[in-house]
Amino acid sequence: MKKITLPLVAGFIAYAVSSCFEPTLQEPGGSLSDHNARVASEEDRCATMKVWEEKVKENPGLLRKMQEIEEHTQRFAAQKGNSKPGGGGGGPVSTTATITIPVYVHVVSNVNKPEEDISDAQIQSQIAVLNADFQKLNSDASQTPAEFASRVANFNIQFVLARTIRKSSTKTQWGTNDAVKSTKRGGSDPINPETSLNIWVCNIGGGILGYAQFPGGSLATDGVVVGPQYFGSSAVSNNFYLEAPYDKGRTATHEIGHWLNLRHIWGDGGCGVDDFVADTPLAGGPNYRCPGYPTVGCGNNMMTMNYMDYTYDACMYMFTEGQKTRARAVFASGGPRSSFVTTP
Repeated sequence: MKKITLPLVAGFIAYAVSSCFEPTLQEPGGSLSDHNARVASEEDRCATMKVWEEKVKENPGLLRKMQEIEEHTQRFAAQKGNSKPGGGGGGPVSTTATITIPVYVHVVSNVNKPEEDISDAQIQSQIAVLNADFQKLNSDASQTPAEFASRVANFNIQFVLARTIRKSSTKTQWGTNDAVKSTKRGGSDPINPETSLNIWVCNIGGGILGYAQFPGGSLATDGVVVGPQYFGSSAVSNNFYLEAPYDKGRTATHEIGHWLNLRHIWGDGGCGVDDFVADTPLAGGPNYRCPGYPTVGCGNNMMTMNYMDYTYDACMYMFTEGQKTRARAVFASGGPRSSFVTTP
């Protein structure tokens, strides 16, 4: 397992903003030209880091907030235990108690594309995927290689659909400037962001599948955005408006991972940058499609099946215990999402 070195978050952001990372990893048996073609079409599938970088440029004070959250996360990891939900005196929230998160889904569709107004059944299929993935109930978790099997985590997080809000628009795509999260800008305002997860389902454009806001940002834009053709699971119905190979609901799983303060497994850098999680092996860059096991990089077997990589939906099926600790820290007393947990 790797050793975590915790640089200042400001330094990490500066690296992410200034670098122009060009992945050089490839699937076993694949050519570098094939790999580069995939990079050109798939590397921007998640726009979370791009959005974060823009927010930091707009509000440099966000760096200090992120540093405070990182320090809290490391304290939580150091004193992790089984206290009551909500913790106390800065202590940890239980890692075994189930946290229930109400979910508001805002479906913002184009008036000329009725397929974007996805069905209630498609939305429910996504909620089911989230509950399976975050509770280690997904059947494909059994595919985890023996090397990583002991690290697979149940986050003990349950998602409950609170309400679906539907709105039509003349916009053909929304981009990543958070306009979809504002009624005044033609979108839909978040509901109870202090205690609920808001998900906007809309056509983002630019080949982007989704993006999320890390903990610590403005409540007015807090939540996750996912394209309608990537929200839900074709395992329930082939009649849903879904686009393979991102048709198993894992885009939302990935983006909610970011919302819970998880990074991409490659740390958005090279082998010298990690994701602040000890039990995810170092990775030199994102993995694409369905790489075979083992796929070697940075001197180790990479965890290509982790939800925080870039593989196809059918080829990602696990979080780790270290990622669970990091995610649960946001709900602990003093954490950025502690208001989600009611202290007895």
